[in-house]
Amino acid sequence: MKNFFSNLRGDIFGGLTAGIVALPLALAFGVSSGMGPSAGLYGAIFISFFAALFGGTNTQISGPTAPMTAVSMVVVTSILAFNDGDFEKALPAILMVFLMAGLVQIGLGLVGIGKYIRYIPYPVVSGFMTAIGIIILVTQILPLVGYYPKEDMALVDQYRPMAQESILRKILKEESRESMLVLEDFQGTIDRSEEVSEENILKEAKALAGKDTSGVMGAINMLPRALQHINWLELALAFGTIVIIYGFKKITTSLPSALVALLVVSGVAYGLGLDYRPIEQIPGGFPIIHFDMFTQFRLDSITPYVFTAFTLALLGAIDSLLTSVVADNMTKTQHRPNRELIGQGIGNSIAAFFGGLPGAGATIRTVVNINAGGKTKLSGMVAGVLLLTVLLALGPVASKIPAAVLAGILVTVGIGVIDYKGLKAIPFLPRDTKIGPFKVSSEVIIMLVVMVLSTVWNLVYAVGVGLVLASLMFMKKMGDLTAERSDVKTLEQEKGWTDEAAFPESLKRKVFIKHLKGPLFFGFTSEFQQLAKQIPRSASTVIIRMDRMQYLDQSGLYTLEDVLIDLKNSGIEVLFVGLLEQPRYMMERVRLIPSLISENRIFIDFQACTAYLKSNSDQTVDVSKEN
Repeated sequence: MKNFFSNLRGDIFGGLTAGIVALPLALAFGVSSGMGPSAGLYGAIFISFFAALFGGTNTQISGPTAPMTAVSMVVVTSILAFNDGDFEKALPAILMVFLMAGLVQIGLGLVGIGKYIRYIPYPVVSGFMTAIGIIILVTQILPLVGYYPKEDMALVDQYRPMAQESILRKILKEESRESMLVLEDFQGTIDRSEEVSEENILKEAKALAGKDTSGVMGAINMLPRALQHINWLELALAFGTIVIIYGFKKITTSLPSALVALLVVSGVAYGLGLDYRPIEQIPGGFPIIHFDMFTQFRLDSITPYVFTAFTLALLGAIDSLLTSVVADNMTKTQHRPNRELIGQGIGNSIAAFFGGLPGAGATIRTVVNINAGGKTKLSGMVAGVLLLTVLLALGPVASKIPAAVLAGILVTVGIGVIDYKGLKAIPFLPRDTKIGPFKVSSEVIIMLVVMVLSTVWNLVYAVGVGLVLASLMFMKKMGDLTAERSDVKTLEQEKGWTDEAAFPESLKRKVFIKHLKGPLFFGFTSEFQQLAKQIPRSASTVIIRMDRMQYLDQSGLYTLEDVLIDLKNSGIEVLFVGLLEQPRYMMERVRLIPSLISENRIFIDFQACTAYLKSNSDQTVDVSKEN
């Protein structure tokens, strides 16, 4: 507790500054997710406070971030479509997915996964981050020009026939579930379909229009129509916001430019009485707990999103731990990764109970906190308390903010999220993979695949594809490298290792040697089999040097077993030299030692092996002659 208040003044100032920076971003991310500005604010409040309290990075400021918001957008859109576009009906399932993501994060921390997050390949992260930037930019085009498809009645009217068909299909599905749909009472179904109100049809048509115009492809398809319905006032407000954000940074960085832009543009729009579109109403008072997550729980509504929840948790973990590394570099401290995951999971879980957007450690806010004097967990908690105070005291005022202002803020966020460093490196990365007649960089392929799939298909699946592709390419590289460095020759043909220089000339023609330089794993098994086949069956002895083979997996183990059996059947004696601990353990588990290789055929070094061959040279020659 003493350390908790050891930097009281600095932590309060750092937390207040970080909270001010977080305010406009929280509102903007809430709007972008489809859950409204209040969800972004609730998420920032609870994640900031509880992730700081229970986390493992003293100076970390957490809250909704661009990557987490982009994945949340997918969850919200999908579950809304499943629930006829009714947000109140879909909210329990949405929050349940967010809660699951938080619980998964806690689980990852408890089992110690935190230290392994750093092994996520950079090309996957780079492609994903660039895709996030593109998604934010493209999906903000429509609100940027003041076009909202659900309010375009000419467009909505085009969906009325599909809306009627959709409603009828739902009636049939509902009656089928209730065992009411029988031939004798089919007239009842007809009567119910005829009683559907015009209001319900309109609501369904708007939901269908919203679904078809959401996401990157929806925004692109709607672009020609949006350009015909530009709201010049909304466009001017958004453009003014962007100009102030970038322009104010050149004047001073002591104040967050996004907050300055929000206050200035909102103040001008409200003060002049302009007819602008405000953001959704932010409820006053303390946020309520959504117990309907459990009272209205339906397994079938969230089962398709279990993998999404896991991806959301993993993404939040990566986002947070990368920020933790930045904080460590600035403060010369060492974060506790597993503790940080537990803290983030608790923060996200509590935020879900209150209807908040999930989040992670935010790099910019953390840097601002450190530069302003924050050094302990108290700074993150202060940031959360500040945002709660804003909610309680200024909720109605914040509801007057123009929606175009938040669209402008999100455009600058999208531009900032793109990984320019990774993009600039594309021409300079080594071309190590051959596709047809062309040689390309495997890392560029991974990055572009993740970026394109994330943008036009599905963020969650794109990350999975990227990880699988990166793993396969890594295994291919390792296999090629091991094959390139491993060979099989007679000692007469090869300039051996240093300790092989004194090998007797009389034995060099009869003894073959195989150097294994690298892991014998599933990516190298086929090459190992091919190398083994190069050994002529006239050989009397094969020495397998394992001094530099640190790892043997199950695939490599059984491949080695097959090769040993083949050599034994050919009457060739096999000797092991320098067998390391992990490969020996694997061989002993399946009784490869001593069934195929006895202990007296395993030597600690090459000198011991040479001494054995010298003492058994006559026997070795006899074996050679017999075969």
